[in-house]
Amino acid sequence: MDVGGYVSRGYEGVREAFAAAQAADEGGGQLCIYRHGEKVVDLWAGRDKINDRPYGEDTIAIIMSCTKGATAAVVHQLAERGLIDYEAPVSDYWPEFAAGGKGEARIWHLMSHSVGLPGVDPESGLKAHDLLELDRHLPALEAMAPVWSPGASCLYHPITYGSLLDAVVRRVTGKSVSQLLAEEISGPLGLDFWIGLPLEEDRRVAPHFQPTPGVTSEQIAALLTGFGVDTETRLAKVVLLSLQHTAELIEDMNSRALRAAQLPAGNGIADAASVAKMYAAMIGEVDGFRLLKPETVERARTLRTGSMVPPGDLDKLQLGLPTRYGLGYQLAREPTEMLGEGSFGHDGAGGRIAFAHPESGTAAAYVANTMSSGFSGPDPRWAWIAELRKAI
Repeated sequence: MDVGGYVSRGYEGVREAFAAAQAADEGGGQLCIYRHGEKVVDLWAGRDKINDRPYGEDTIAIIMSCTKGATAAVVHQLAERGLIDYEAPVSDYWPEFAAGGKGEARIWHLMSHSVGLPGVDPESGLKAHDLLELDRHLPALEAMAPVWSPGASCLYHPITYGSLLDAVVRRVTGKSVSQLLAEEISGPLGLDFWIGLPLEEDRRVAPHFQPTPGVTSEQIAALLTGFGVDTETRLAKVVLLSLQHTAELIEDMNSRALRAAQLPAGNGIADAASVAKMYAAMIGEVDGFRLLKPETVERARTLRTGSMVPPGDLDKLQLGLPTRYGLGYQLAREPTEMLGEGSFGHDGAGGRIAFAHPESGTAAAYVANTMSSGFSGPDPRWAWIAELRKAI
């Protein structure tokens, strides 16, 4: 396997693990690691299979839910300026949100997937592409009663996480998450990172592809039934529709329309070097610029969901430790251990991952175009993480 880029002395094992994993991958990928504000690993390998060209240094790709980490960073910047209070009711900033019994829902509930709005009600009639239209999606969320009491349970909000936080950000600043990412993060740091890709950058995208057939909504419903989940409850119907909408949007993200859209939960487009640099700037200075204050990072990586488990009989699906969320970030747990306790970041559908570990001064990002389909454990292409632990 030909691997481009470089590693600093002491990170040769990271390069070997990356190369071995990419050799078994039909597509391509990039890996970038910063240590104490300096780039120590910058690698790329494989193919842009759809366009039949190398996956190179200049390639960019959809980073899926790794986008959520950037959206959270925008919110944290606004909190530092006193414009958003994590503990405040959402309705303080967005009065219409109080409908449906959500008056006591807090900003931190939105950031920790515990607000009880993992999707929309089937009765809303919304289709997947309607979630991109603010005048359709937001009224449905405003009117909706949560499917559990905010703060009582935790279940992943694949699309609504971004829509809800974007609505708050727009009301506070008059700008979208996408605009603030460009002005306050990508611009100052010189990142190739967009939510809403400019047309002139479209030629650089390596479209994602799935080597094996994806799981259908019918198969997911059958799986839930097999675990003893009643799929006729409102909770289950909302969750199943959310998964269906997410799958449809992921499939359509190879279109120009979806790349250009603003979906702050999942259609960020970047290279690994840019995502890693963003995380590095969260935990220290990079090129003279620091993105978040140390005390903000501590709040971001403080566990908020505690012992929360999925609501209702969806808790039957909790086979291991529950997902641990801080403010907008996943915290270390199996299978997303990152660099262990203290790590914070976010993975993305198909095997993307990005995180930081303040104690070691490390930030890392892996971006790829192949969509892995396993749910049994860490993506095998993350083998470099074990080697990184040895190097730091």
